[in-house]
Amino acid sequence: MDEFSMTTPALFFSAISLLMLAYTNRFLALAQVVRALHAQYRENLSETIYGEIRNLRLRLHLIRAMQVTGISSLLLCVLCMFLIYIGQRSIAEIVFGLANLLLIVSLAISVGEIQISVRALDLHLADVEDLHRKARQ
Repeated sequence: MDEFSMTTPALFFSAISLLMLAYTNRFLALAQVVRALHAQYRENLSETIYGEIRNLRLRLHLIRAMQVTGISSLLLCVLCMFLIYIGQRSIAEIVFGLANLLLIVSLAISVGEIQISVRALDLHLADVEDLHRKARQ
């Protein structure tokens, strides 16, 4: 690793910043859906709406985990740069490895959250297809 320098962990900054933006947008979109479903549930104590709210709670917790691991990765990159600056290159390499692992964890959680989201949308689409079939009969 002769090429390990301050610029190596600095390369993560733009990638992690974009990920944080995407994660925040997901969170804000879910927050709007939760508020709308909350209002609907207060009017109609539907099991379907309750199920959707439970699903959204899981997704919100996953997004929080994505954000925490992503931000932790960024913090470790900054720490890595500081360690390089003070001449602690071997420790900096270990810290950078940990930053990579946290970023991998963040991305893996993101994949899981996307799968849950798609399953929830599939349920809605199946419901629409059932209603359409019944209307045509």
